[in-house]
Amino acid sequence: MSEERELSLSPHAVKSTLSRGRERREELCPVRTVFQRDRDRIIHSKSFRRLKHKTQVFIAPLGDHYVTRLTHTLEVSQIARTISRALNLNEDLTEAIALGHDLGHTPFGHVGEDVLDELCRDGFRHNEQSLRVVDFLEKDGRGLNLTWEVRDGIVNHSKSGVAVLGDDWGEVNTLEGEVVKISDLVAYINHDIGDAIRAEILTERDLPLEAIKVLGLSHSQRINTMVCDIIESSWDARSCDIIRERPAIKMSPPVLTATNVLRDFLFDRVYTPRSAEEESQRAEEAVRTLYRHFNEHNDELPAEYRLHSDTNERRVVDYIAGMTDHYALRLAEKLK
Repeated sequence: MSEERELSLSPHAVKSTLSRGRERREELCPVRTVFQRDRDRIIHSKSFRRLKHKTQVFIAPLGDHYVTRLTHTLEVSQIARTISRALNLNEDLTEAIALGHDLGHTPFGHVGEDVLDELCRDGFRHNEQSLRVVDFLEKDGRGLNLTWEVRDGIVNHSKSGVAVLGDDWGEVNTLEGEVVKISDLVAYINHDIGDAIRAEILTERDLPLEAIKVLGLSHSQRINTMVCDIIESSWDARSCDIIRERPAIKMSPPVLTATNVLRDFLFDRVYTPRSAEEESQRAEEAVRTLYRHFNEHNDELPAEYRLHSDTNERRVVDYIAGMTDHYALRLAEKLK
C-alpha cells in the first residue's frame, strides 16, 4: 500500500521500490517501505537518544530552552519534510536522512569536532562518523543496515564553513538528500540566533539590516521566507514532466544573498568568538584529556568499543564521539 502511494510522486523522487538496497539483504516489511523502516531504526537507536544531551552551540547550558542536537535534528526533519512534500518528493526518505544526519556528532558541538579533527591522525568529520555509527557501531557492531539512499544523504549532508550553495557546497545523490542539506542550514541559522539572543550575546537590533529586510525580523518570519523561497525556486523538482537534467534545490538570488550575510554574521559574532570562552576551553581540555588517557590505557575502554575497530585510536575516537556533554565532562574530571 505504501509503495502504491509513491506512484504519484515526482519523477525526480526516489521510489522505495527502486532503492539501491541494503548491504545485507532483508525480507520486505508488509506495512512499511524500506525508507520508513530506516526512519524507525534510527529513532530507536541509542545514538539518537544521546542527542538530547549533546550541544548544538552552547555547551551544557543551564537554561531549559536552548537548542540541543536532538531538537536541532527534529527541526531539520520538520523543515525538510515540509519542503519535500511541497515538491512532491519522497517524504519518508527525507525524514530518515534528516533524523540520522547528526548521529555521529561529538559532545560540545563543533568545539569537540574541531579538537578531535586536530588530534586524530586521519582527521575527524561528523558526517563520516554518522555513517560509521549507522553502518558499524550501532547494535553491537552489526549496524542498522540502512538503505544506500539514506546512507548517502547522511554522509553528504555536511557543508560547514562554506557559502550557502557555493562552489564547495557539494552534492547529494538524491533530491531528498539535497532538501535535508539545505534544511539543516535553515534550521541552525535561525535557532542559533535565538540561542545567542537568549544568552545575551546578541540582540535583535544587532542582526544585519540588509538580511533582515529580505528574510524578516522574527524567527518564524525568517524560516517561512526561506522555506517558501526554496520551494518556489526548486519548483522544477515537482514537475510531472521528465526533463533531462536533474532539478536543483536552491534559493532565489536575493534570499540566498541575505542567508549568506546572516550565516557570516553568526560566524563572526557567535561561533568563532566562543572558542575563547571559559566553557569552550573546558570542553577542549576535556576532549584532550579523554583522548590522551584512553590512547595510553586502551584496556579501560568499554568492551563494546574495544571490539569494534582495527586501531586503538579509532576505538578511542568512536568512544569520545559517542559521549554526551555531561558524561564527557564528568569522566574527564574523574580521570584528572
